[in-house]
Amino acid sequence: MKRILIIDDEEKLRGLMSRVIKLEGFEVIEAGDVKTAWKKLDQSDIDVVLCDVKLPDGNGVEFSGALKEKYPTIEVILLTAYGNIPDGVQAIKNGAFDYITKGDDNSKIIPLLYKAVEKTELNRRVVNLEKQLGEKLSFDAIIGKSKKLQACIDLARRVAPTDTTVLLLGETGTGKEVFAQSIHQASSRAKKSFVAINCSAFGKDLLESEMFGHKAGAFTGATRDKKGLFEEASNGTIFLDEIGELAPELQAKLLRVLESGEFIKIGETHPTKVNVRVIAATHRDLPKQIEAGEFRSDLYYRLSVFQITLPALRERASDIGALASSFAARFALKTNKKITTLSPDFINALEKSPWNGNIRELKNVIERSVILTDGPVLGIESLPFEMQNPRQESGSGKNMSAFSLASAEKLHLQKVLNYTNGNKAEAARLLEIGIATLYRKIDEYKL
Repeated sequence: MKRILIIDDEEKLRGLMSRVIKLEGFEVIEAGDVKTAWKKLDQSDIDVVLCDVKLPDGNGVEFSGALKEKYPTIEVILLTAYGNIPDGVQAIKNGAFDYITKGDDNSKIIPLLYKAVEKTELNRRVVNLEKQLGEKLSFDAIIGKSKKLQACIDLARRVAPTDTTVLLLGETGTGKEVFAQSIHQASSRAKKSFVAINCSAFGKDLLESEMFGHKAGAFTGATRDKKGLFEEASNGTIFLDEIGELAPELQAKLLRVLESGEFIKIGETHPTKVNVRVIAATHRDLPKQIEAGEFRSDLYYRLSVFQITLPALRERASDIGALASSFAARFALKTNKKITTLSPDFINALEKSPWNGNIRELKNVIERSVILTDGPVLGIESLPFEMQNPRQESGSGKNMSAFSLASAEKLHLQKVLNYTNGNKAEAARLLEIGIATLYRKIDEYKL
């Protein structure tokens, strides 16, 4: 039975709402103020909170924000006698499920409760799934049995217990951060912080501040001291993704950290000592960058004490089915879909794709397919048209060359029809052709 907590200092109104909600089969717990509400929340598993905005010892809008921070899966519906737009906007920003006016919106309460309960159930299912999959990944969570992947896992397992610096190589999207987290989790530093930063995501000055921190007054806008990520990761692991993008000045600073375990913050005069394990990653060819004068050779030798090159997804096509099934289960749960199977044609089409974006691209494609699928089976029709790999045949039954005008026209027609979800009138408008012409071409190309 789902539990609803009603927070309102008007006892008669609270009792009336309680009776109505109980008639719907819910268990109801009552509180007249914020202090009592916190006790009830700590004592019981609450699903949804109905809360008045004005309470004797607090404000419901502020309370909703604190509640969502402490109990993020619980949904909150705020009730007010005098609705106003600023309160409503702030309530939603604080994570409230809805904000309604007493009296005028009484008929909305029960339907809203059912929707809020569904959202709470979904929130909890997602949390449970994330726990099962493990946000802090271990080697057992890396999906795939191919020889190339297993060889990489074996190398990572061997280096994990040491403090050796590791350089992960491979194309974008091959799972380098997953490997970095797994190495951290298998090390003696597992109970300490794992901090990740993408070196291509910041400009040089901002990246230096993010990595090493600064003192108050070091530059315009530096109003207080800031710890850098190296300091945050002390006694743990720092993962430097896209290390090939690091500016030359920061390469020198990073080299000092690797050699002496110390650095100087921006605006500081004395060094800060840290004990951090460094795992770096890049899709770039660092030796070529060294030849071009873009990367320091001494830093490269420090970083590449132990290299692991992760295979591209196309090099381990036998793992695609297992990866796709895992992603489908995750996205089905998040979107509240009941998908149980991936069709053979669907898997076959995935295995034939080049996957230039690797696992990241596969993940995005599966999410799209789950969103487009209503039934229990992920079929080939939910894939982007270019991945469906249909036989390119003209109306005469002859194979169309991939370079023929007819082939390009058929592909474009299908993309537009996919975009309009099969709405032929809208497709004809976008194509700037008559509806009769569109029907003729659909018949000609057997779309």
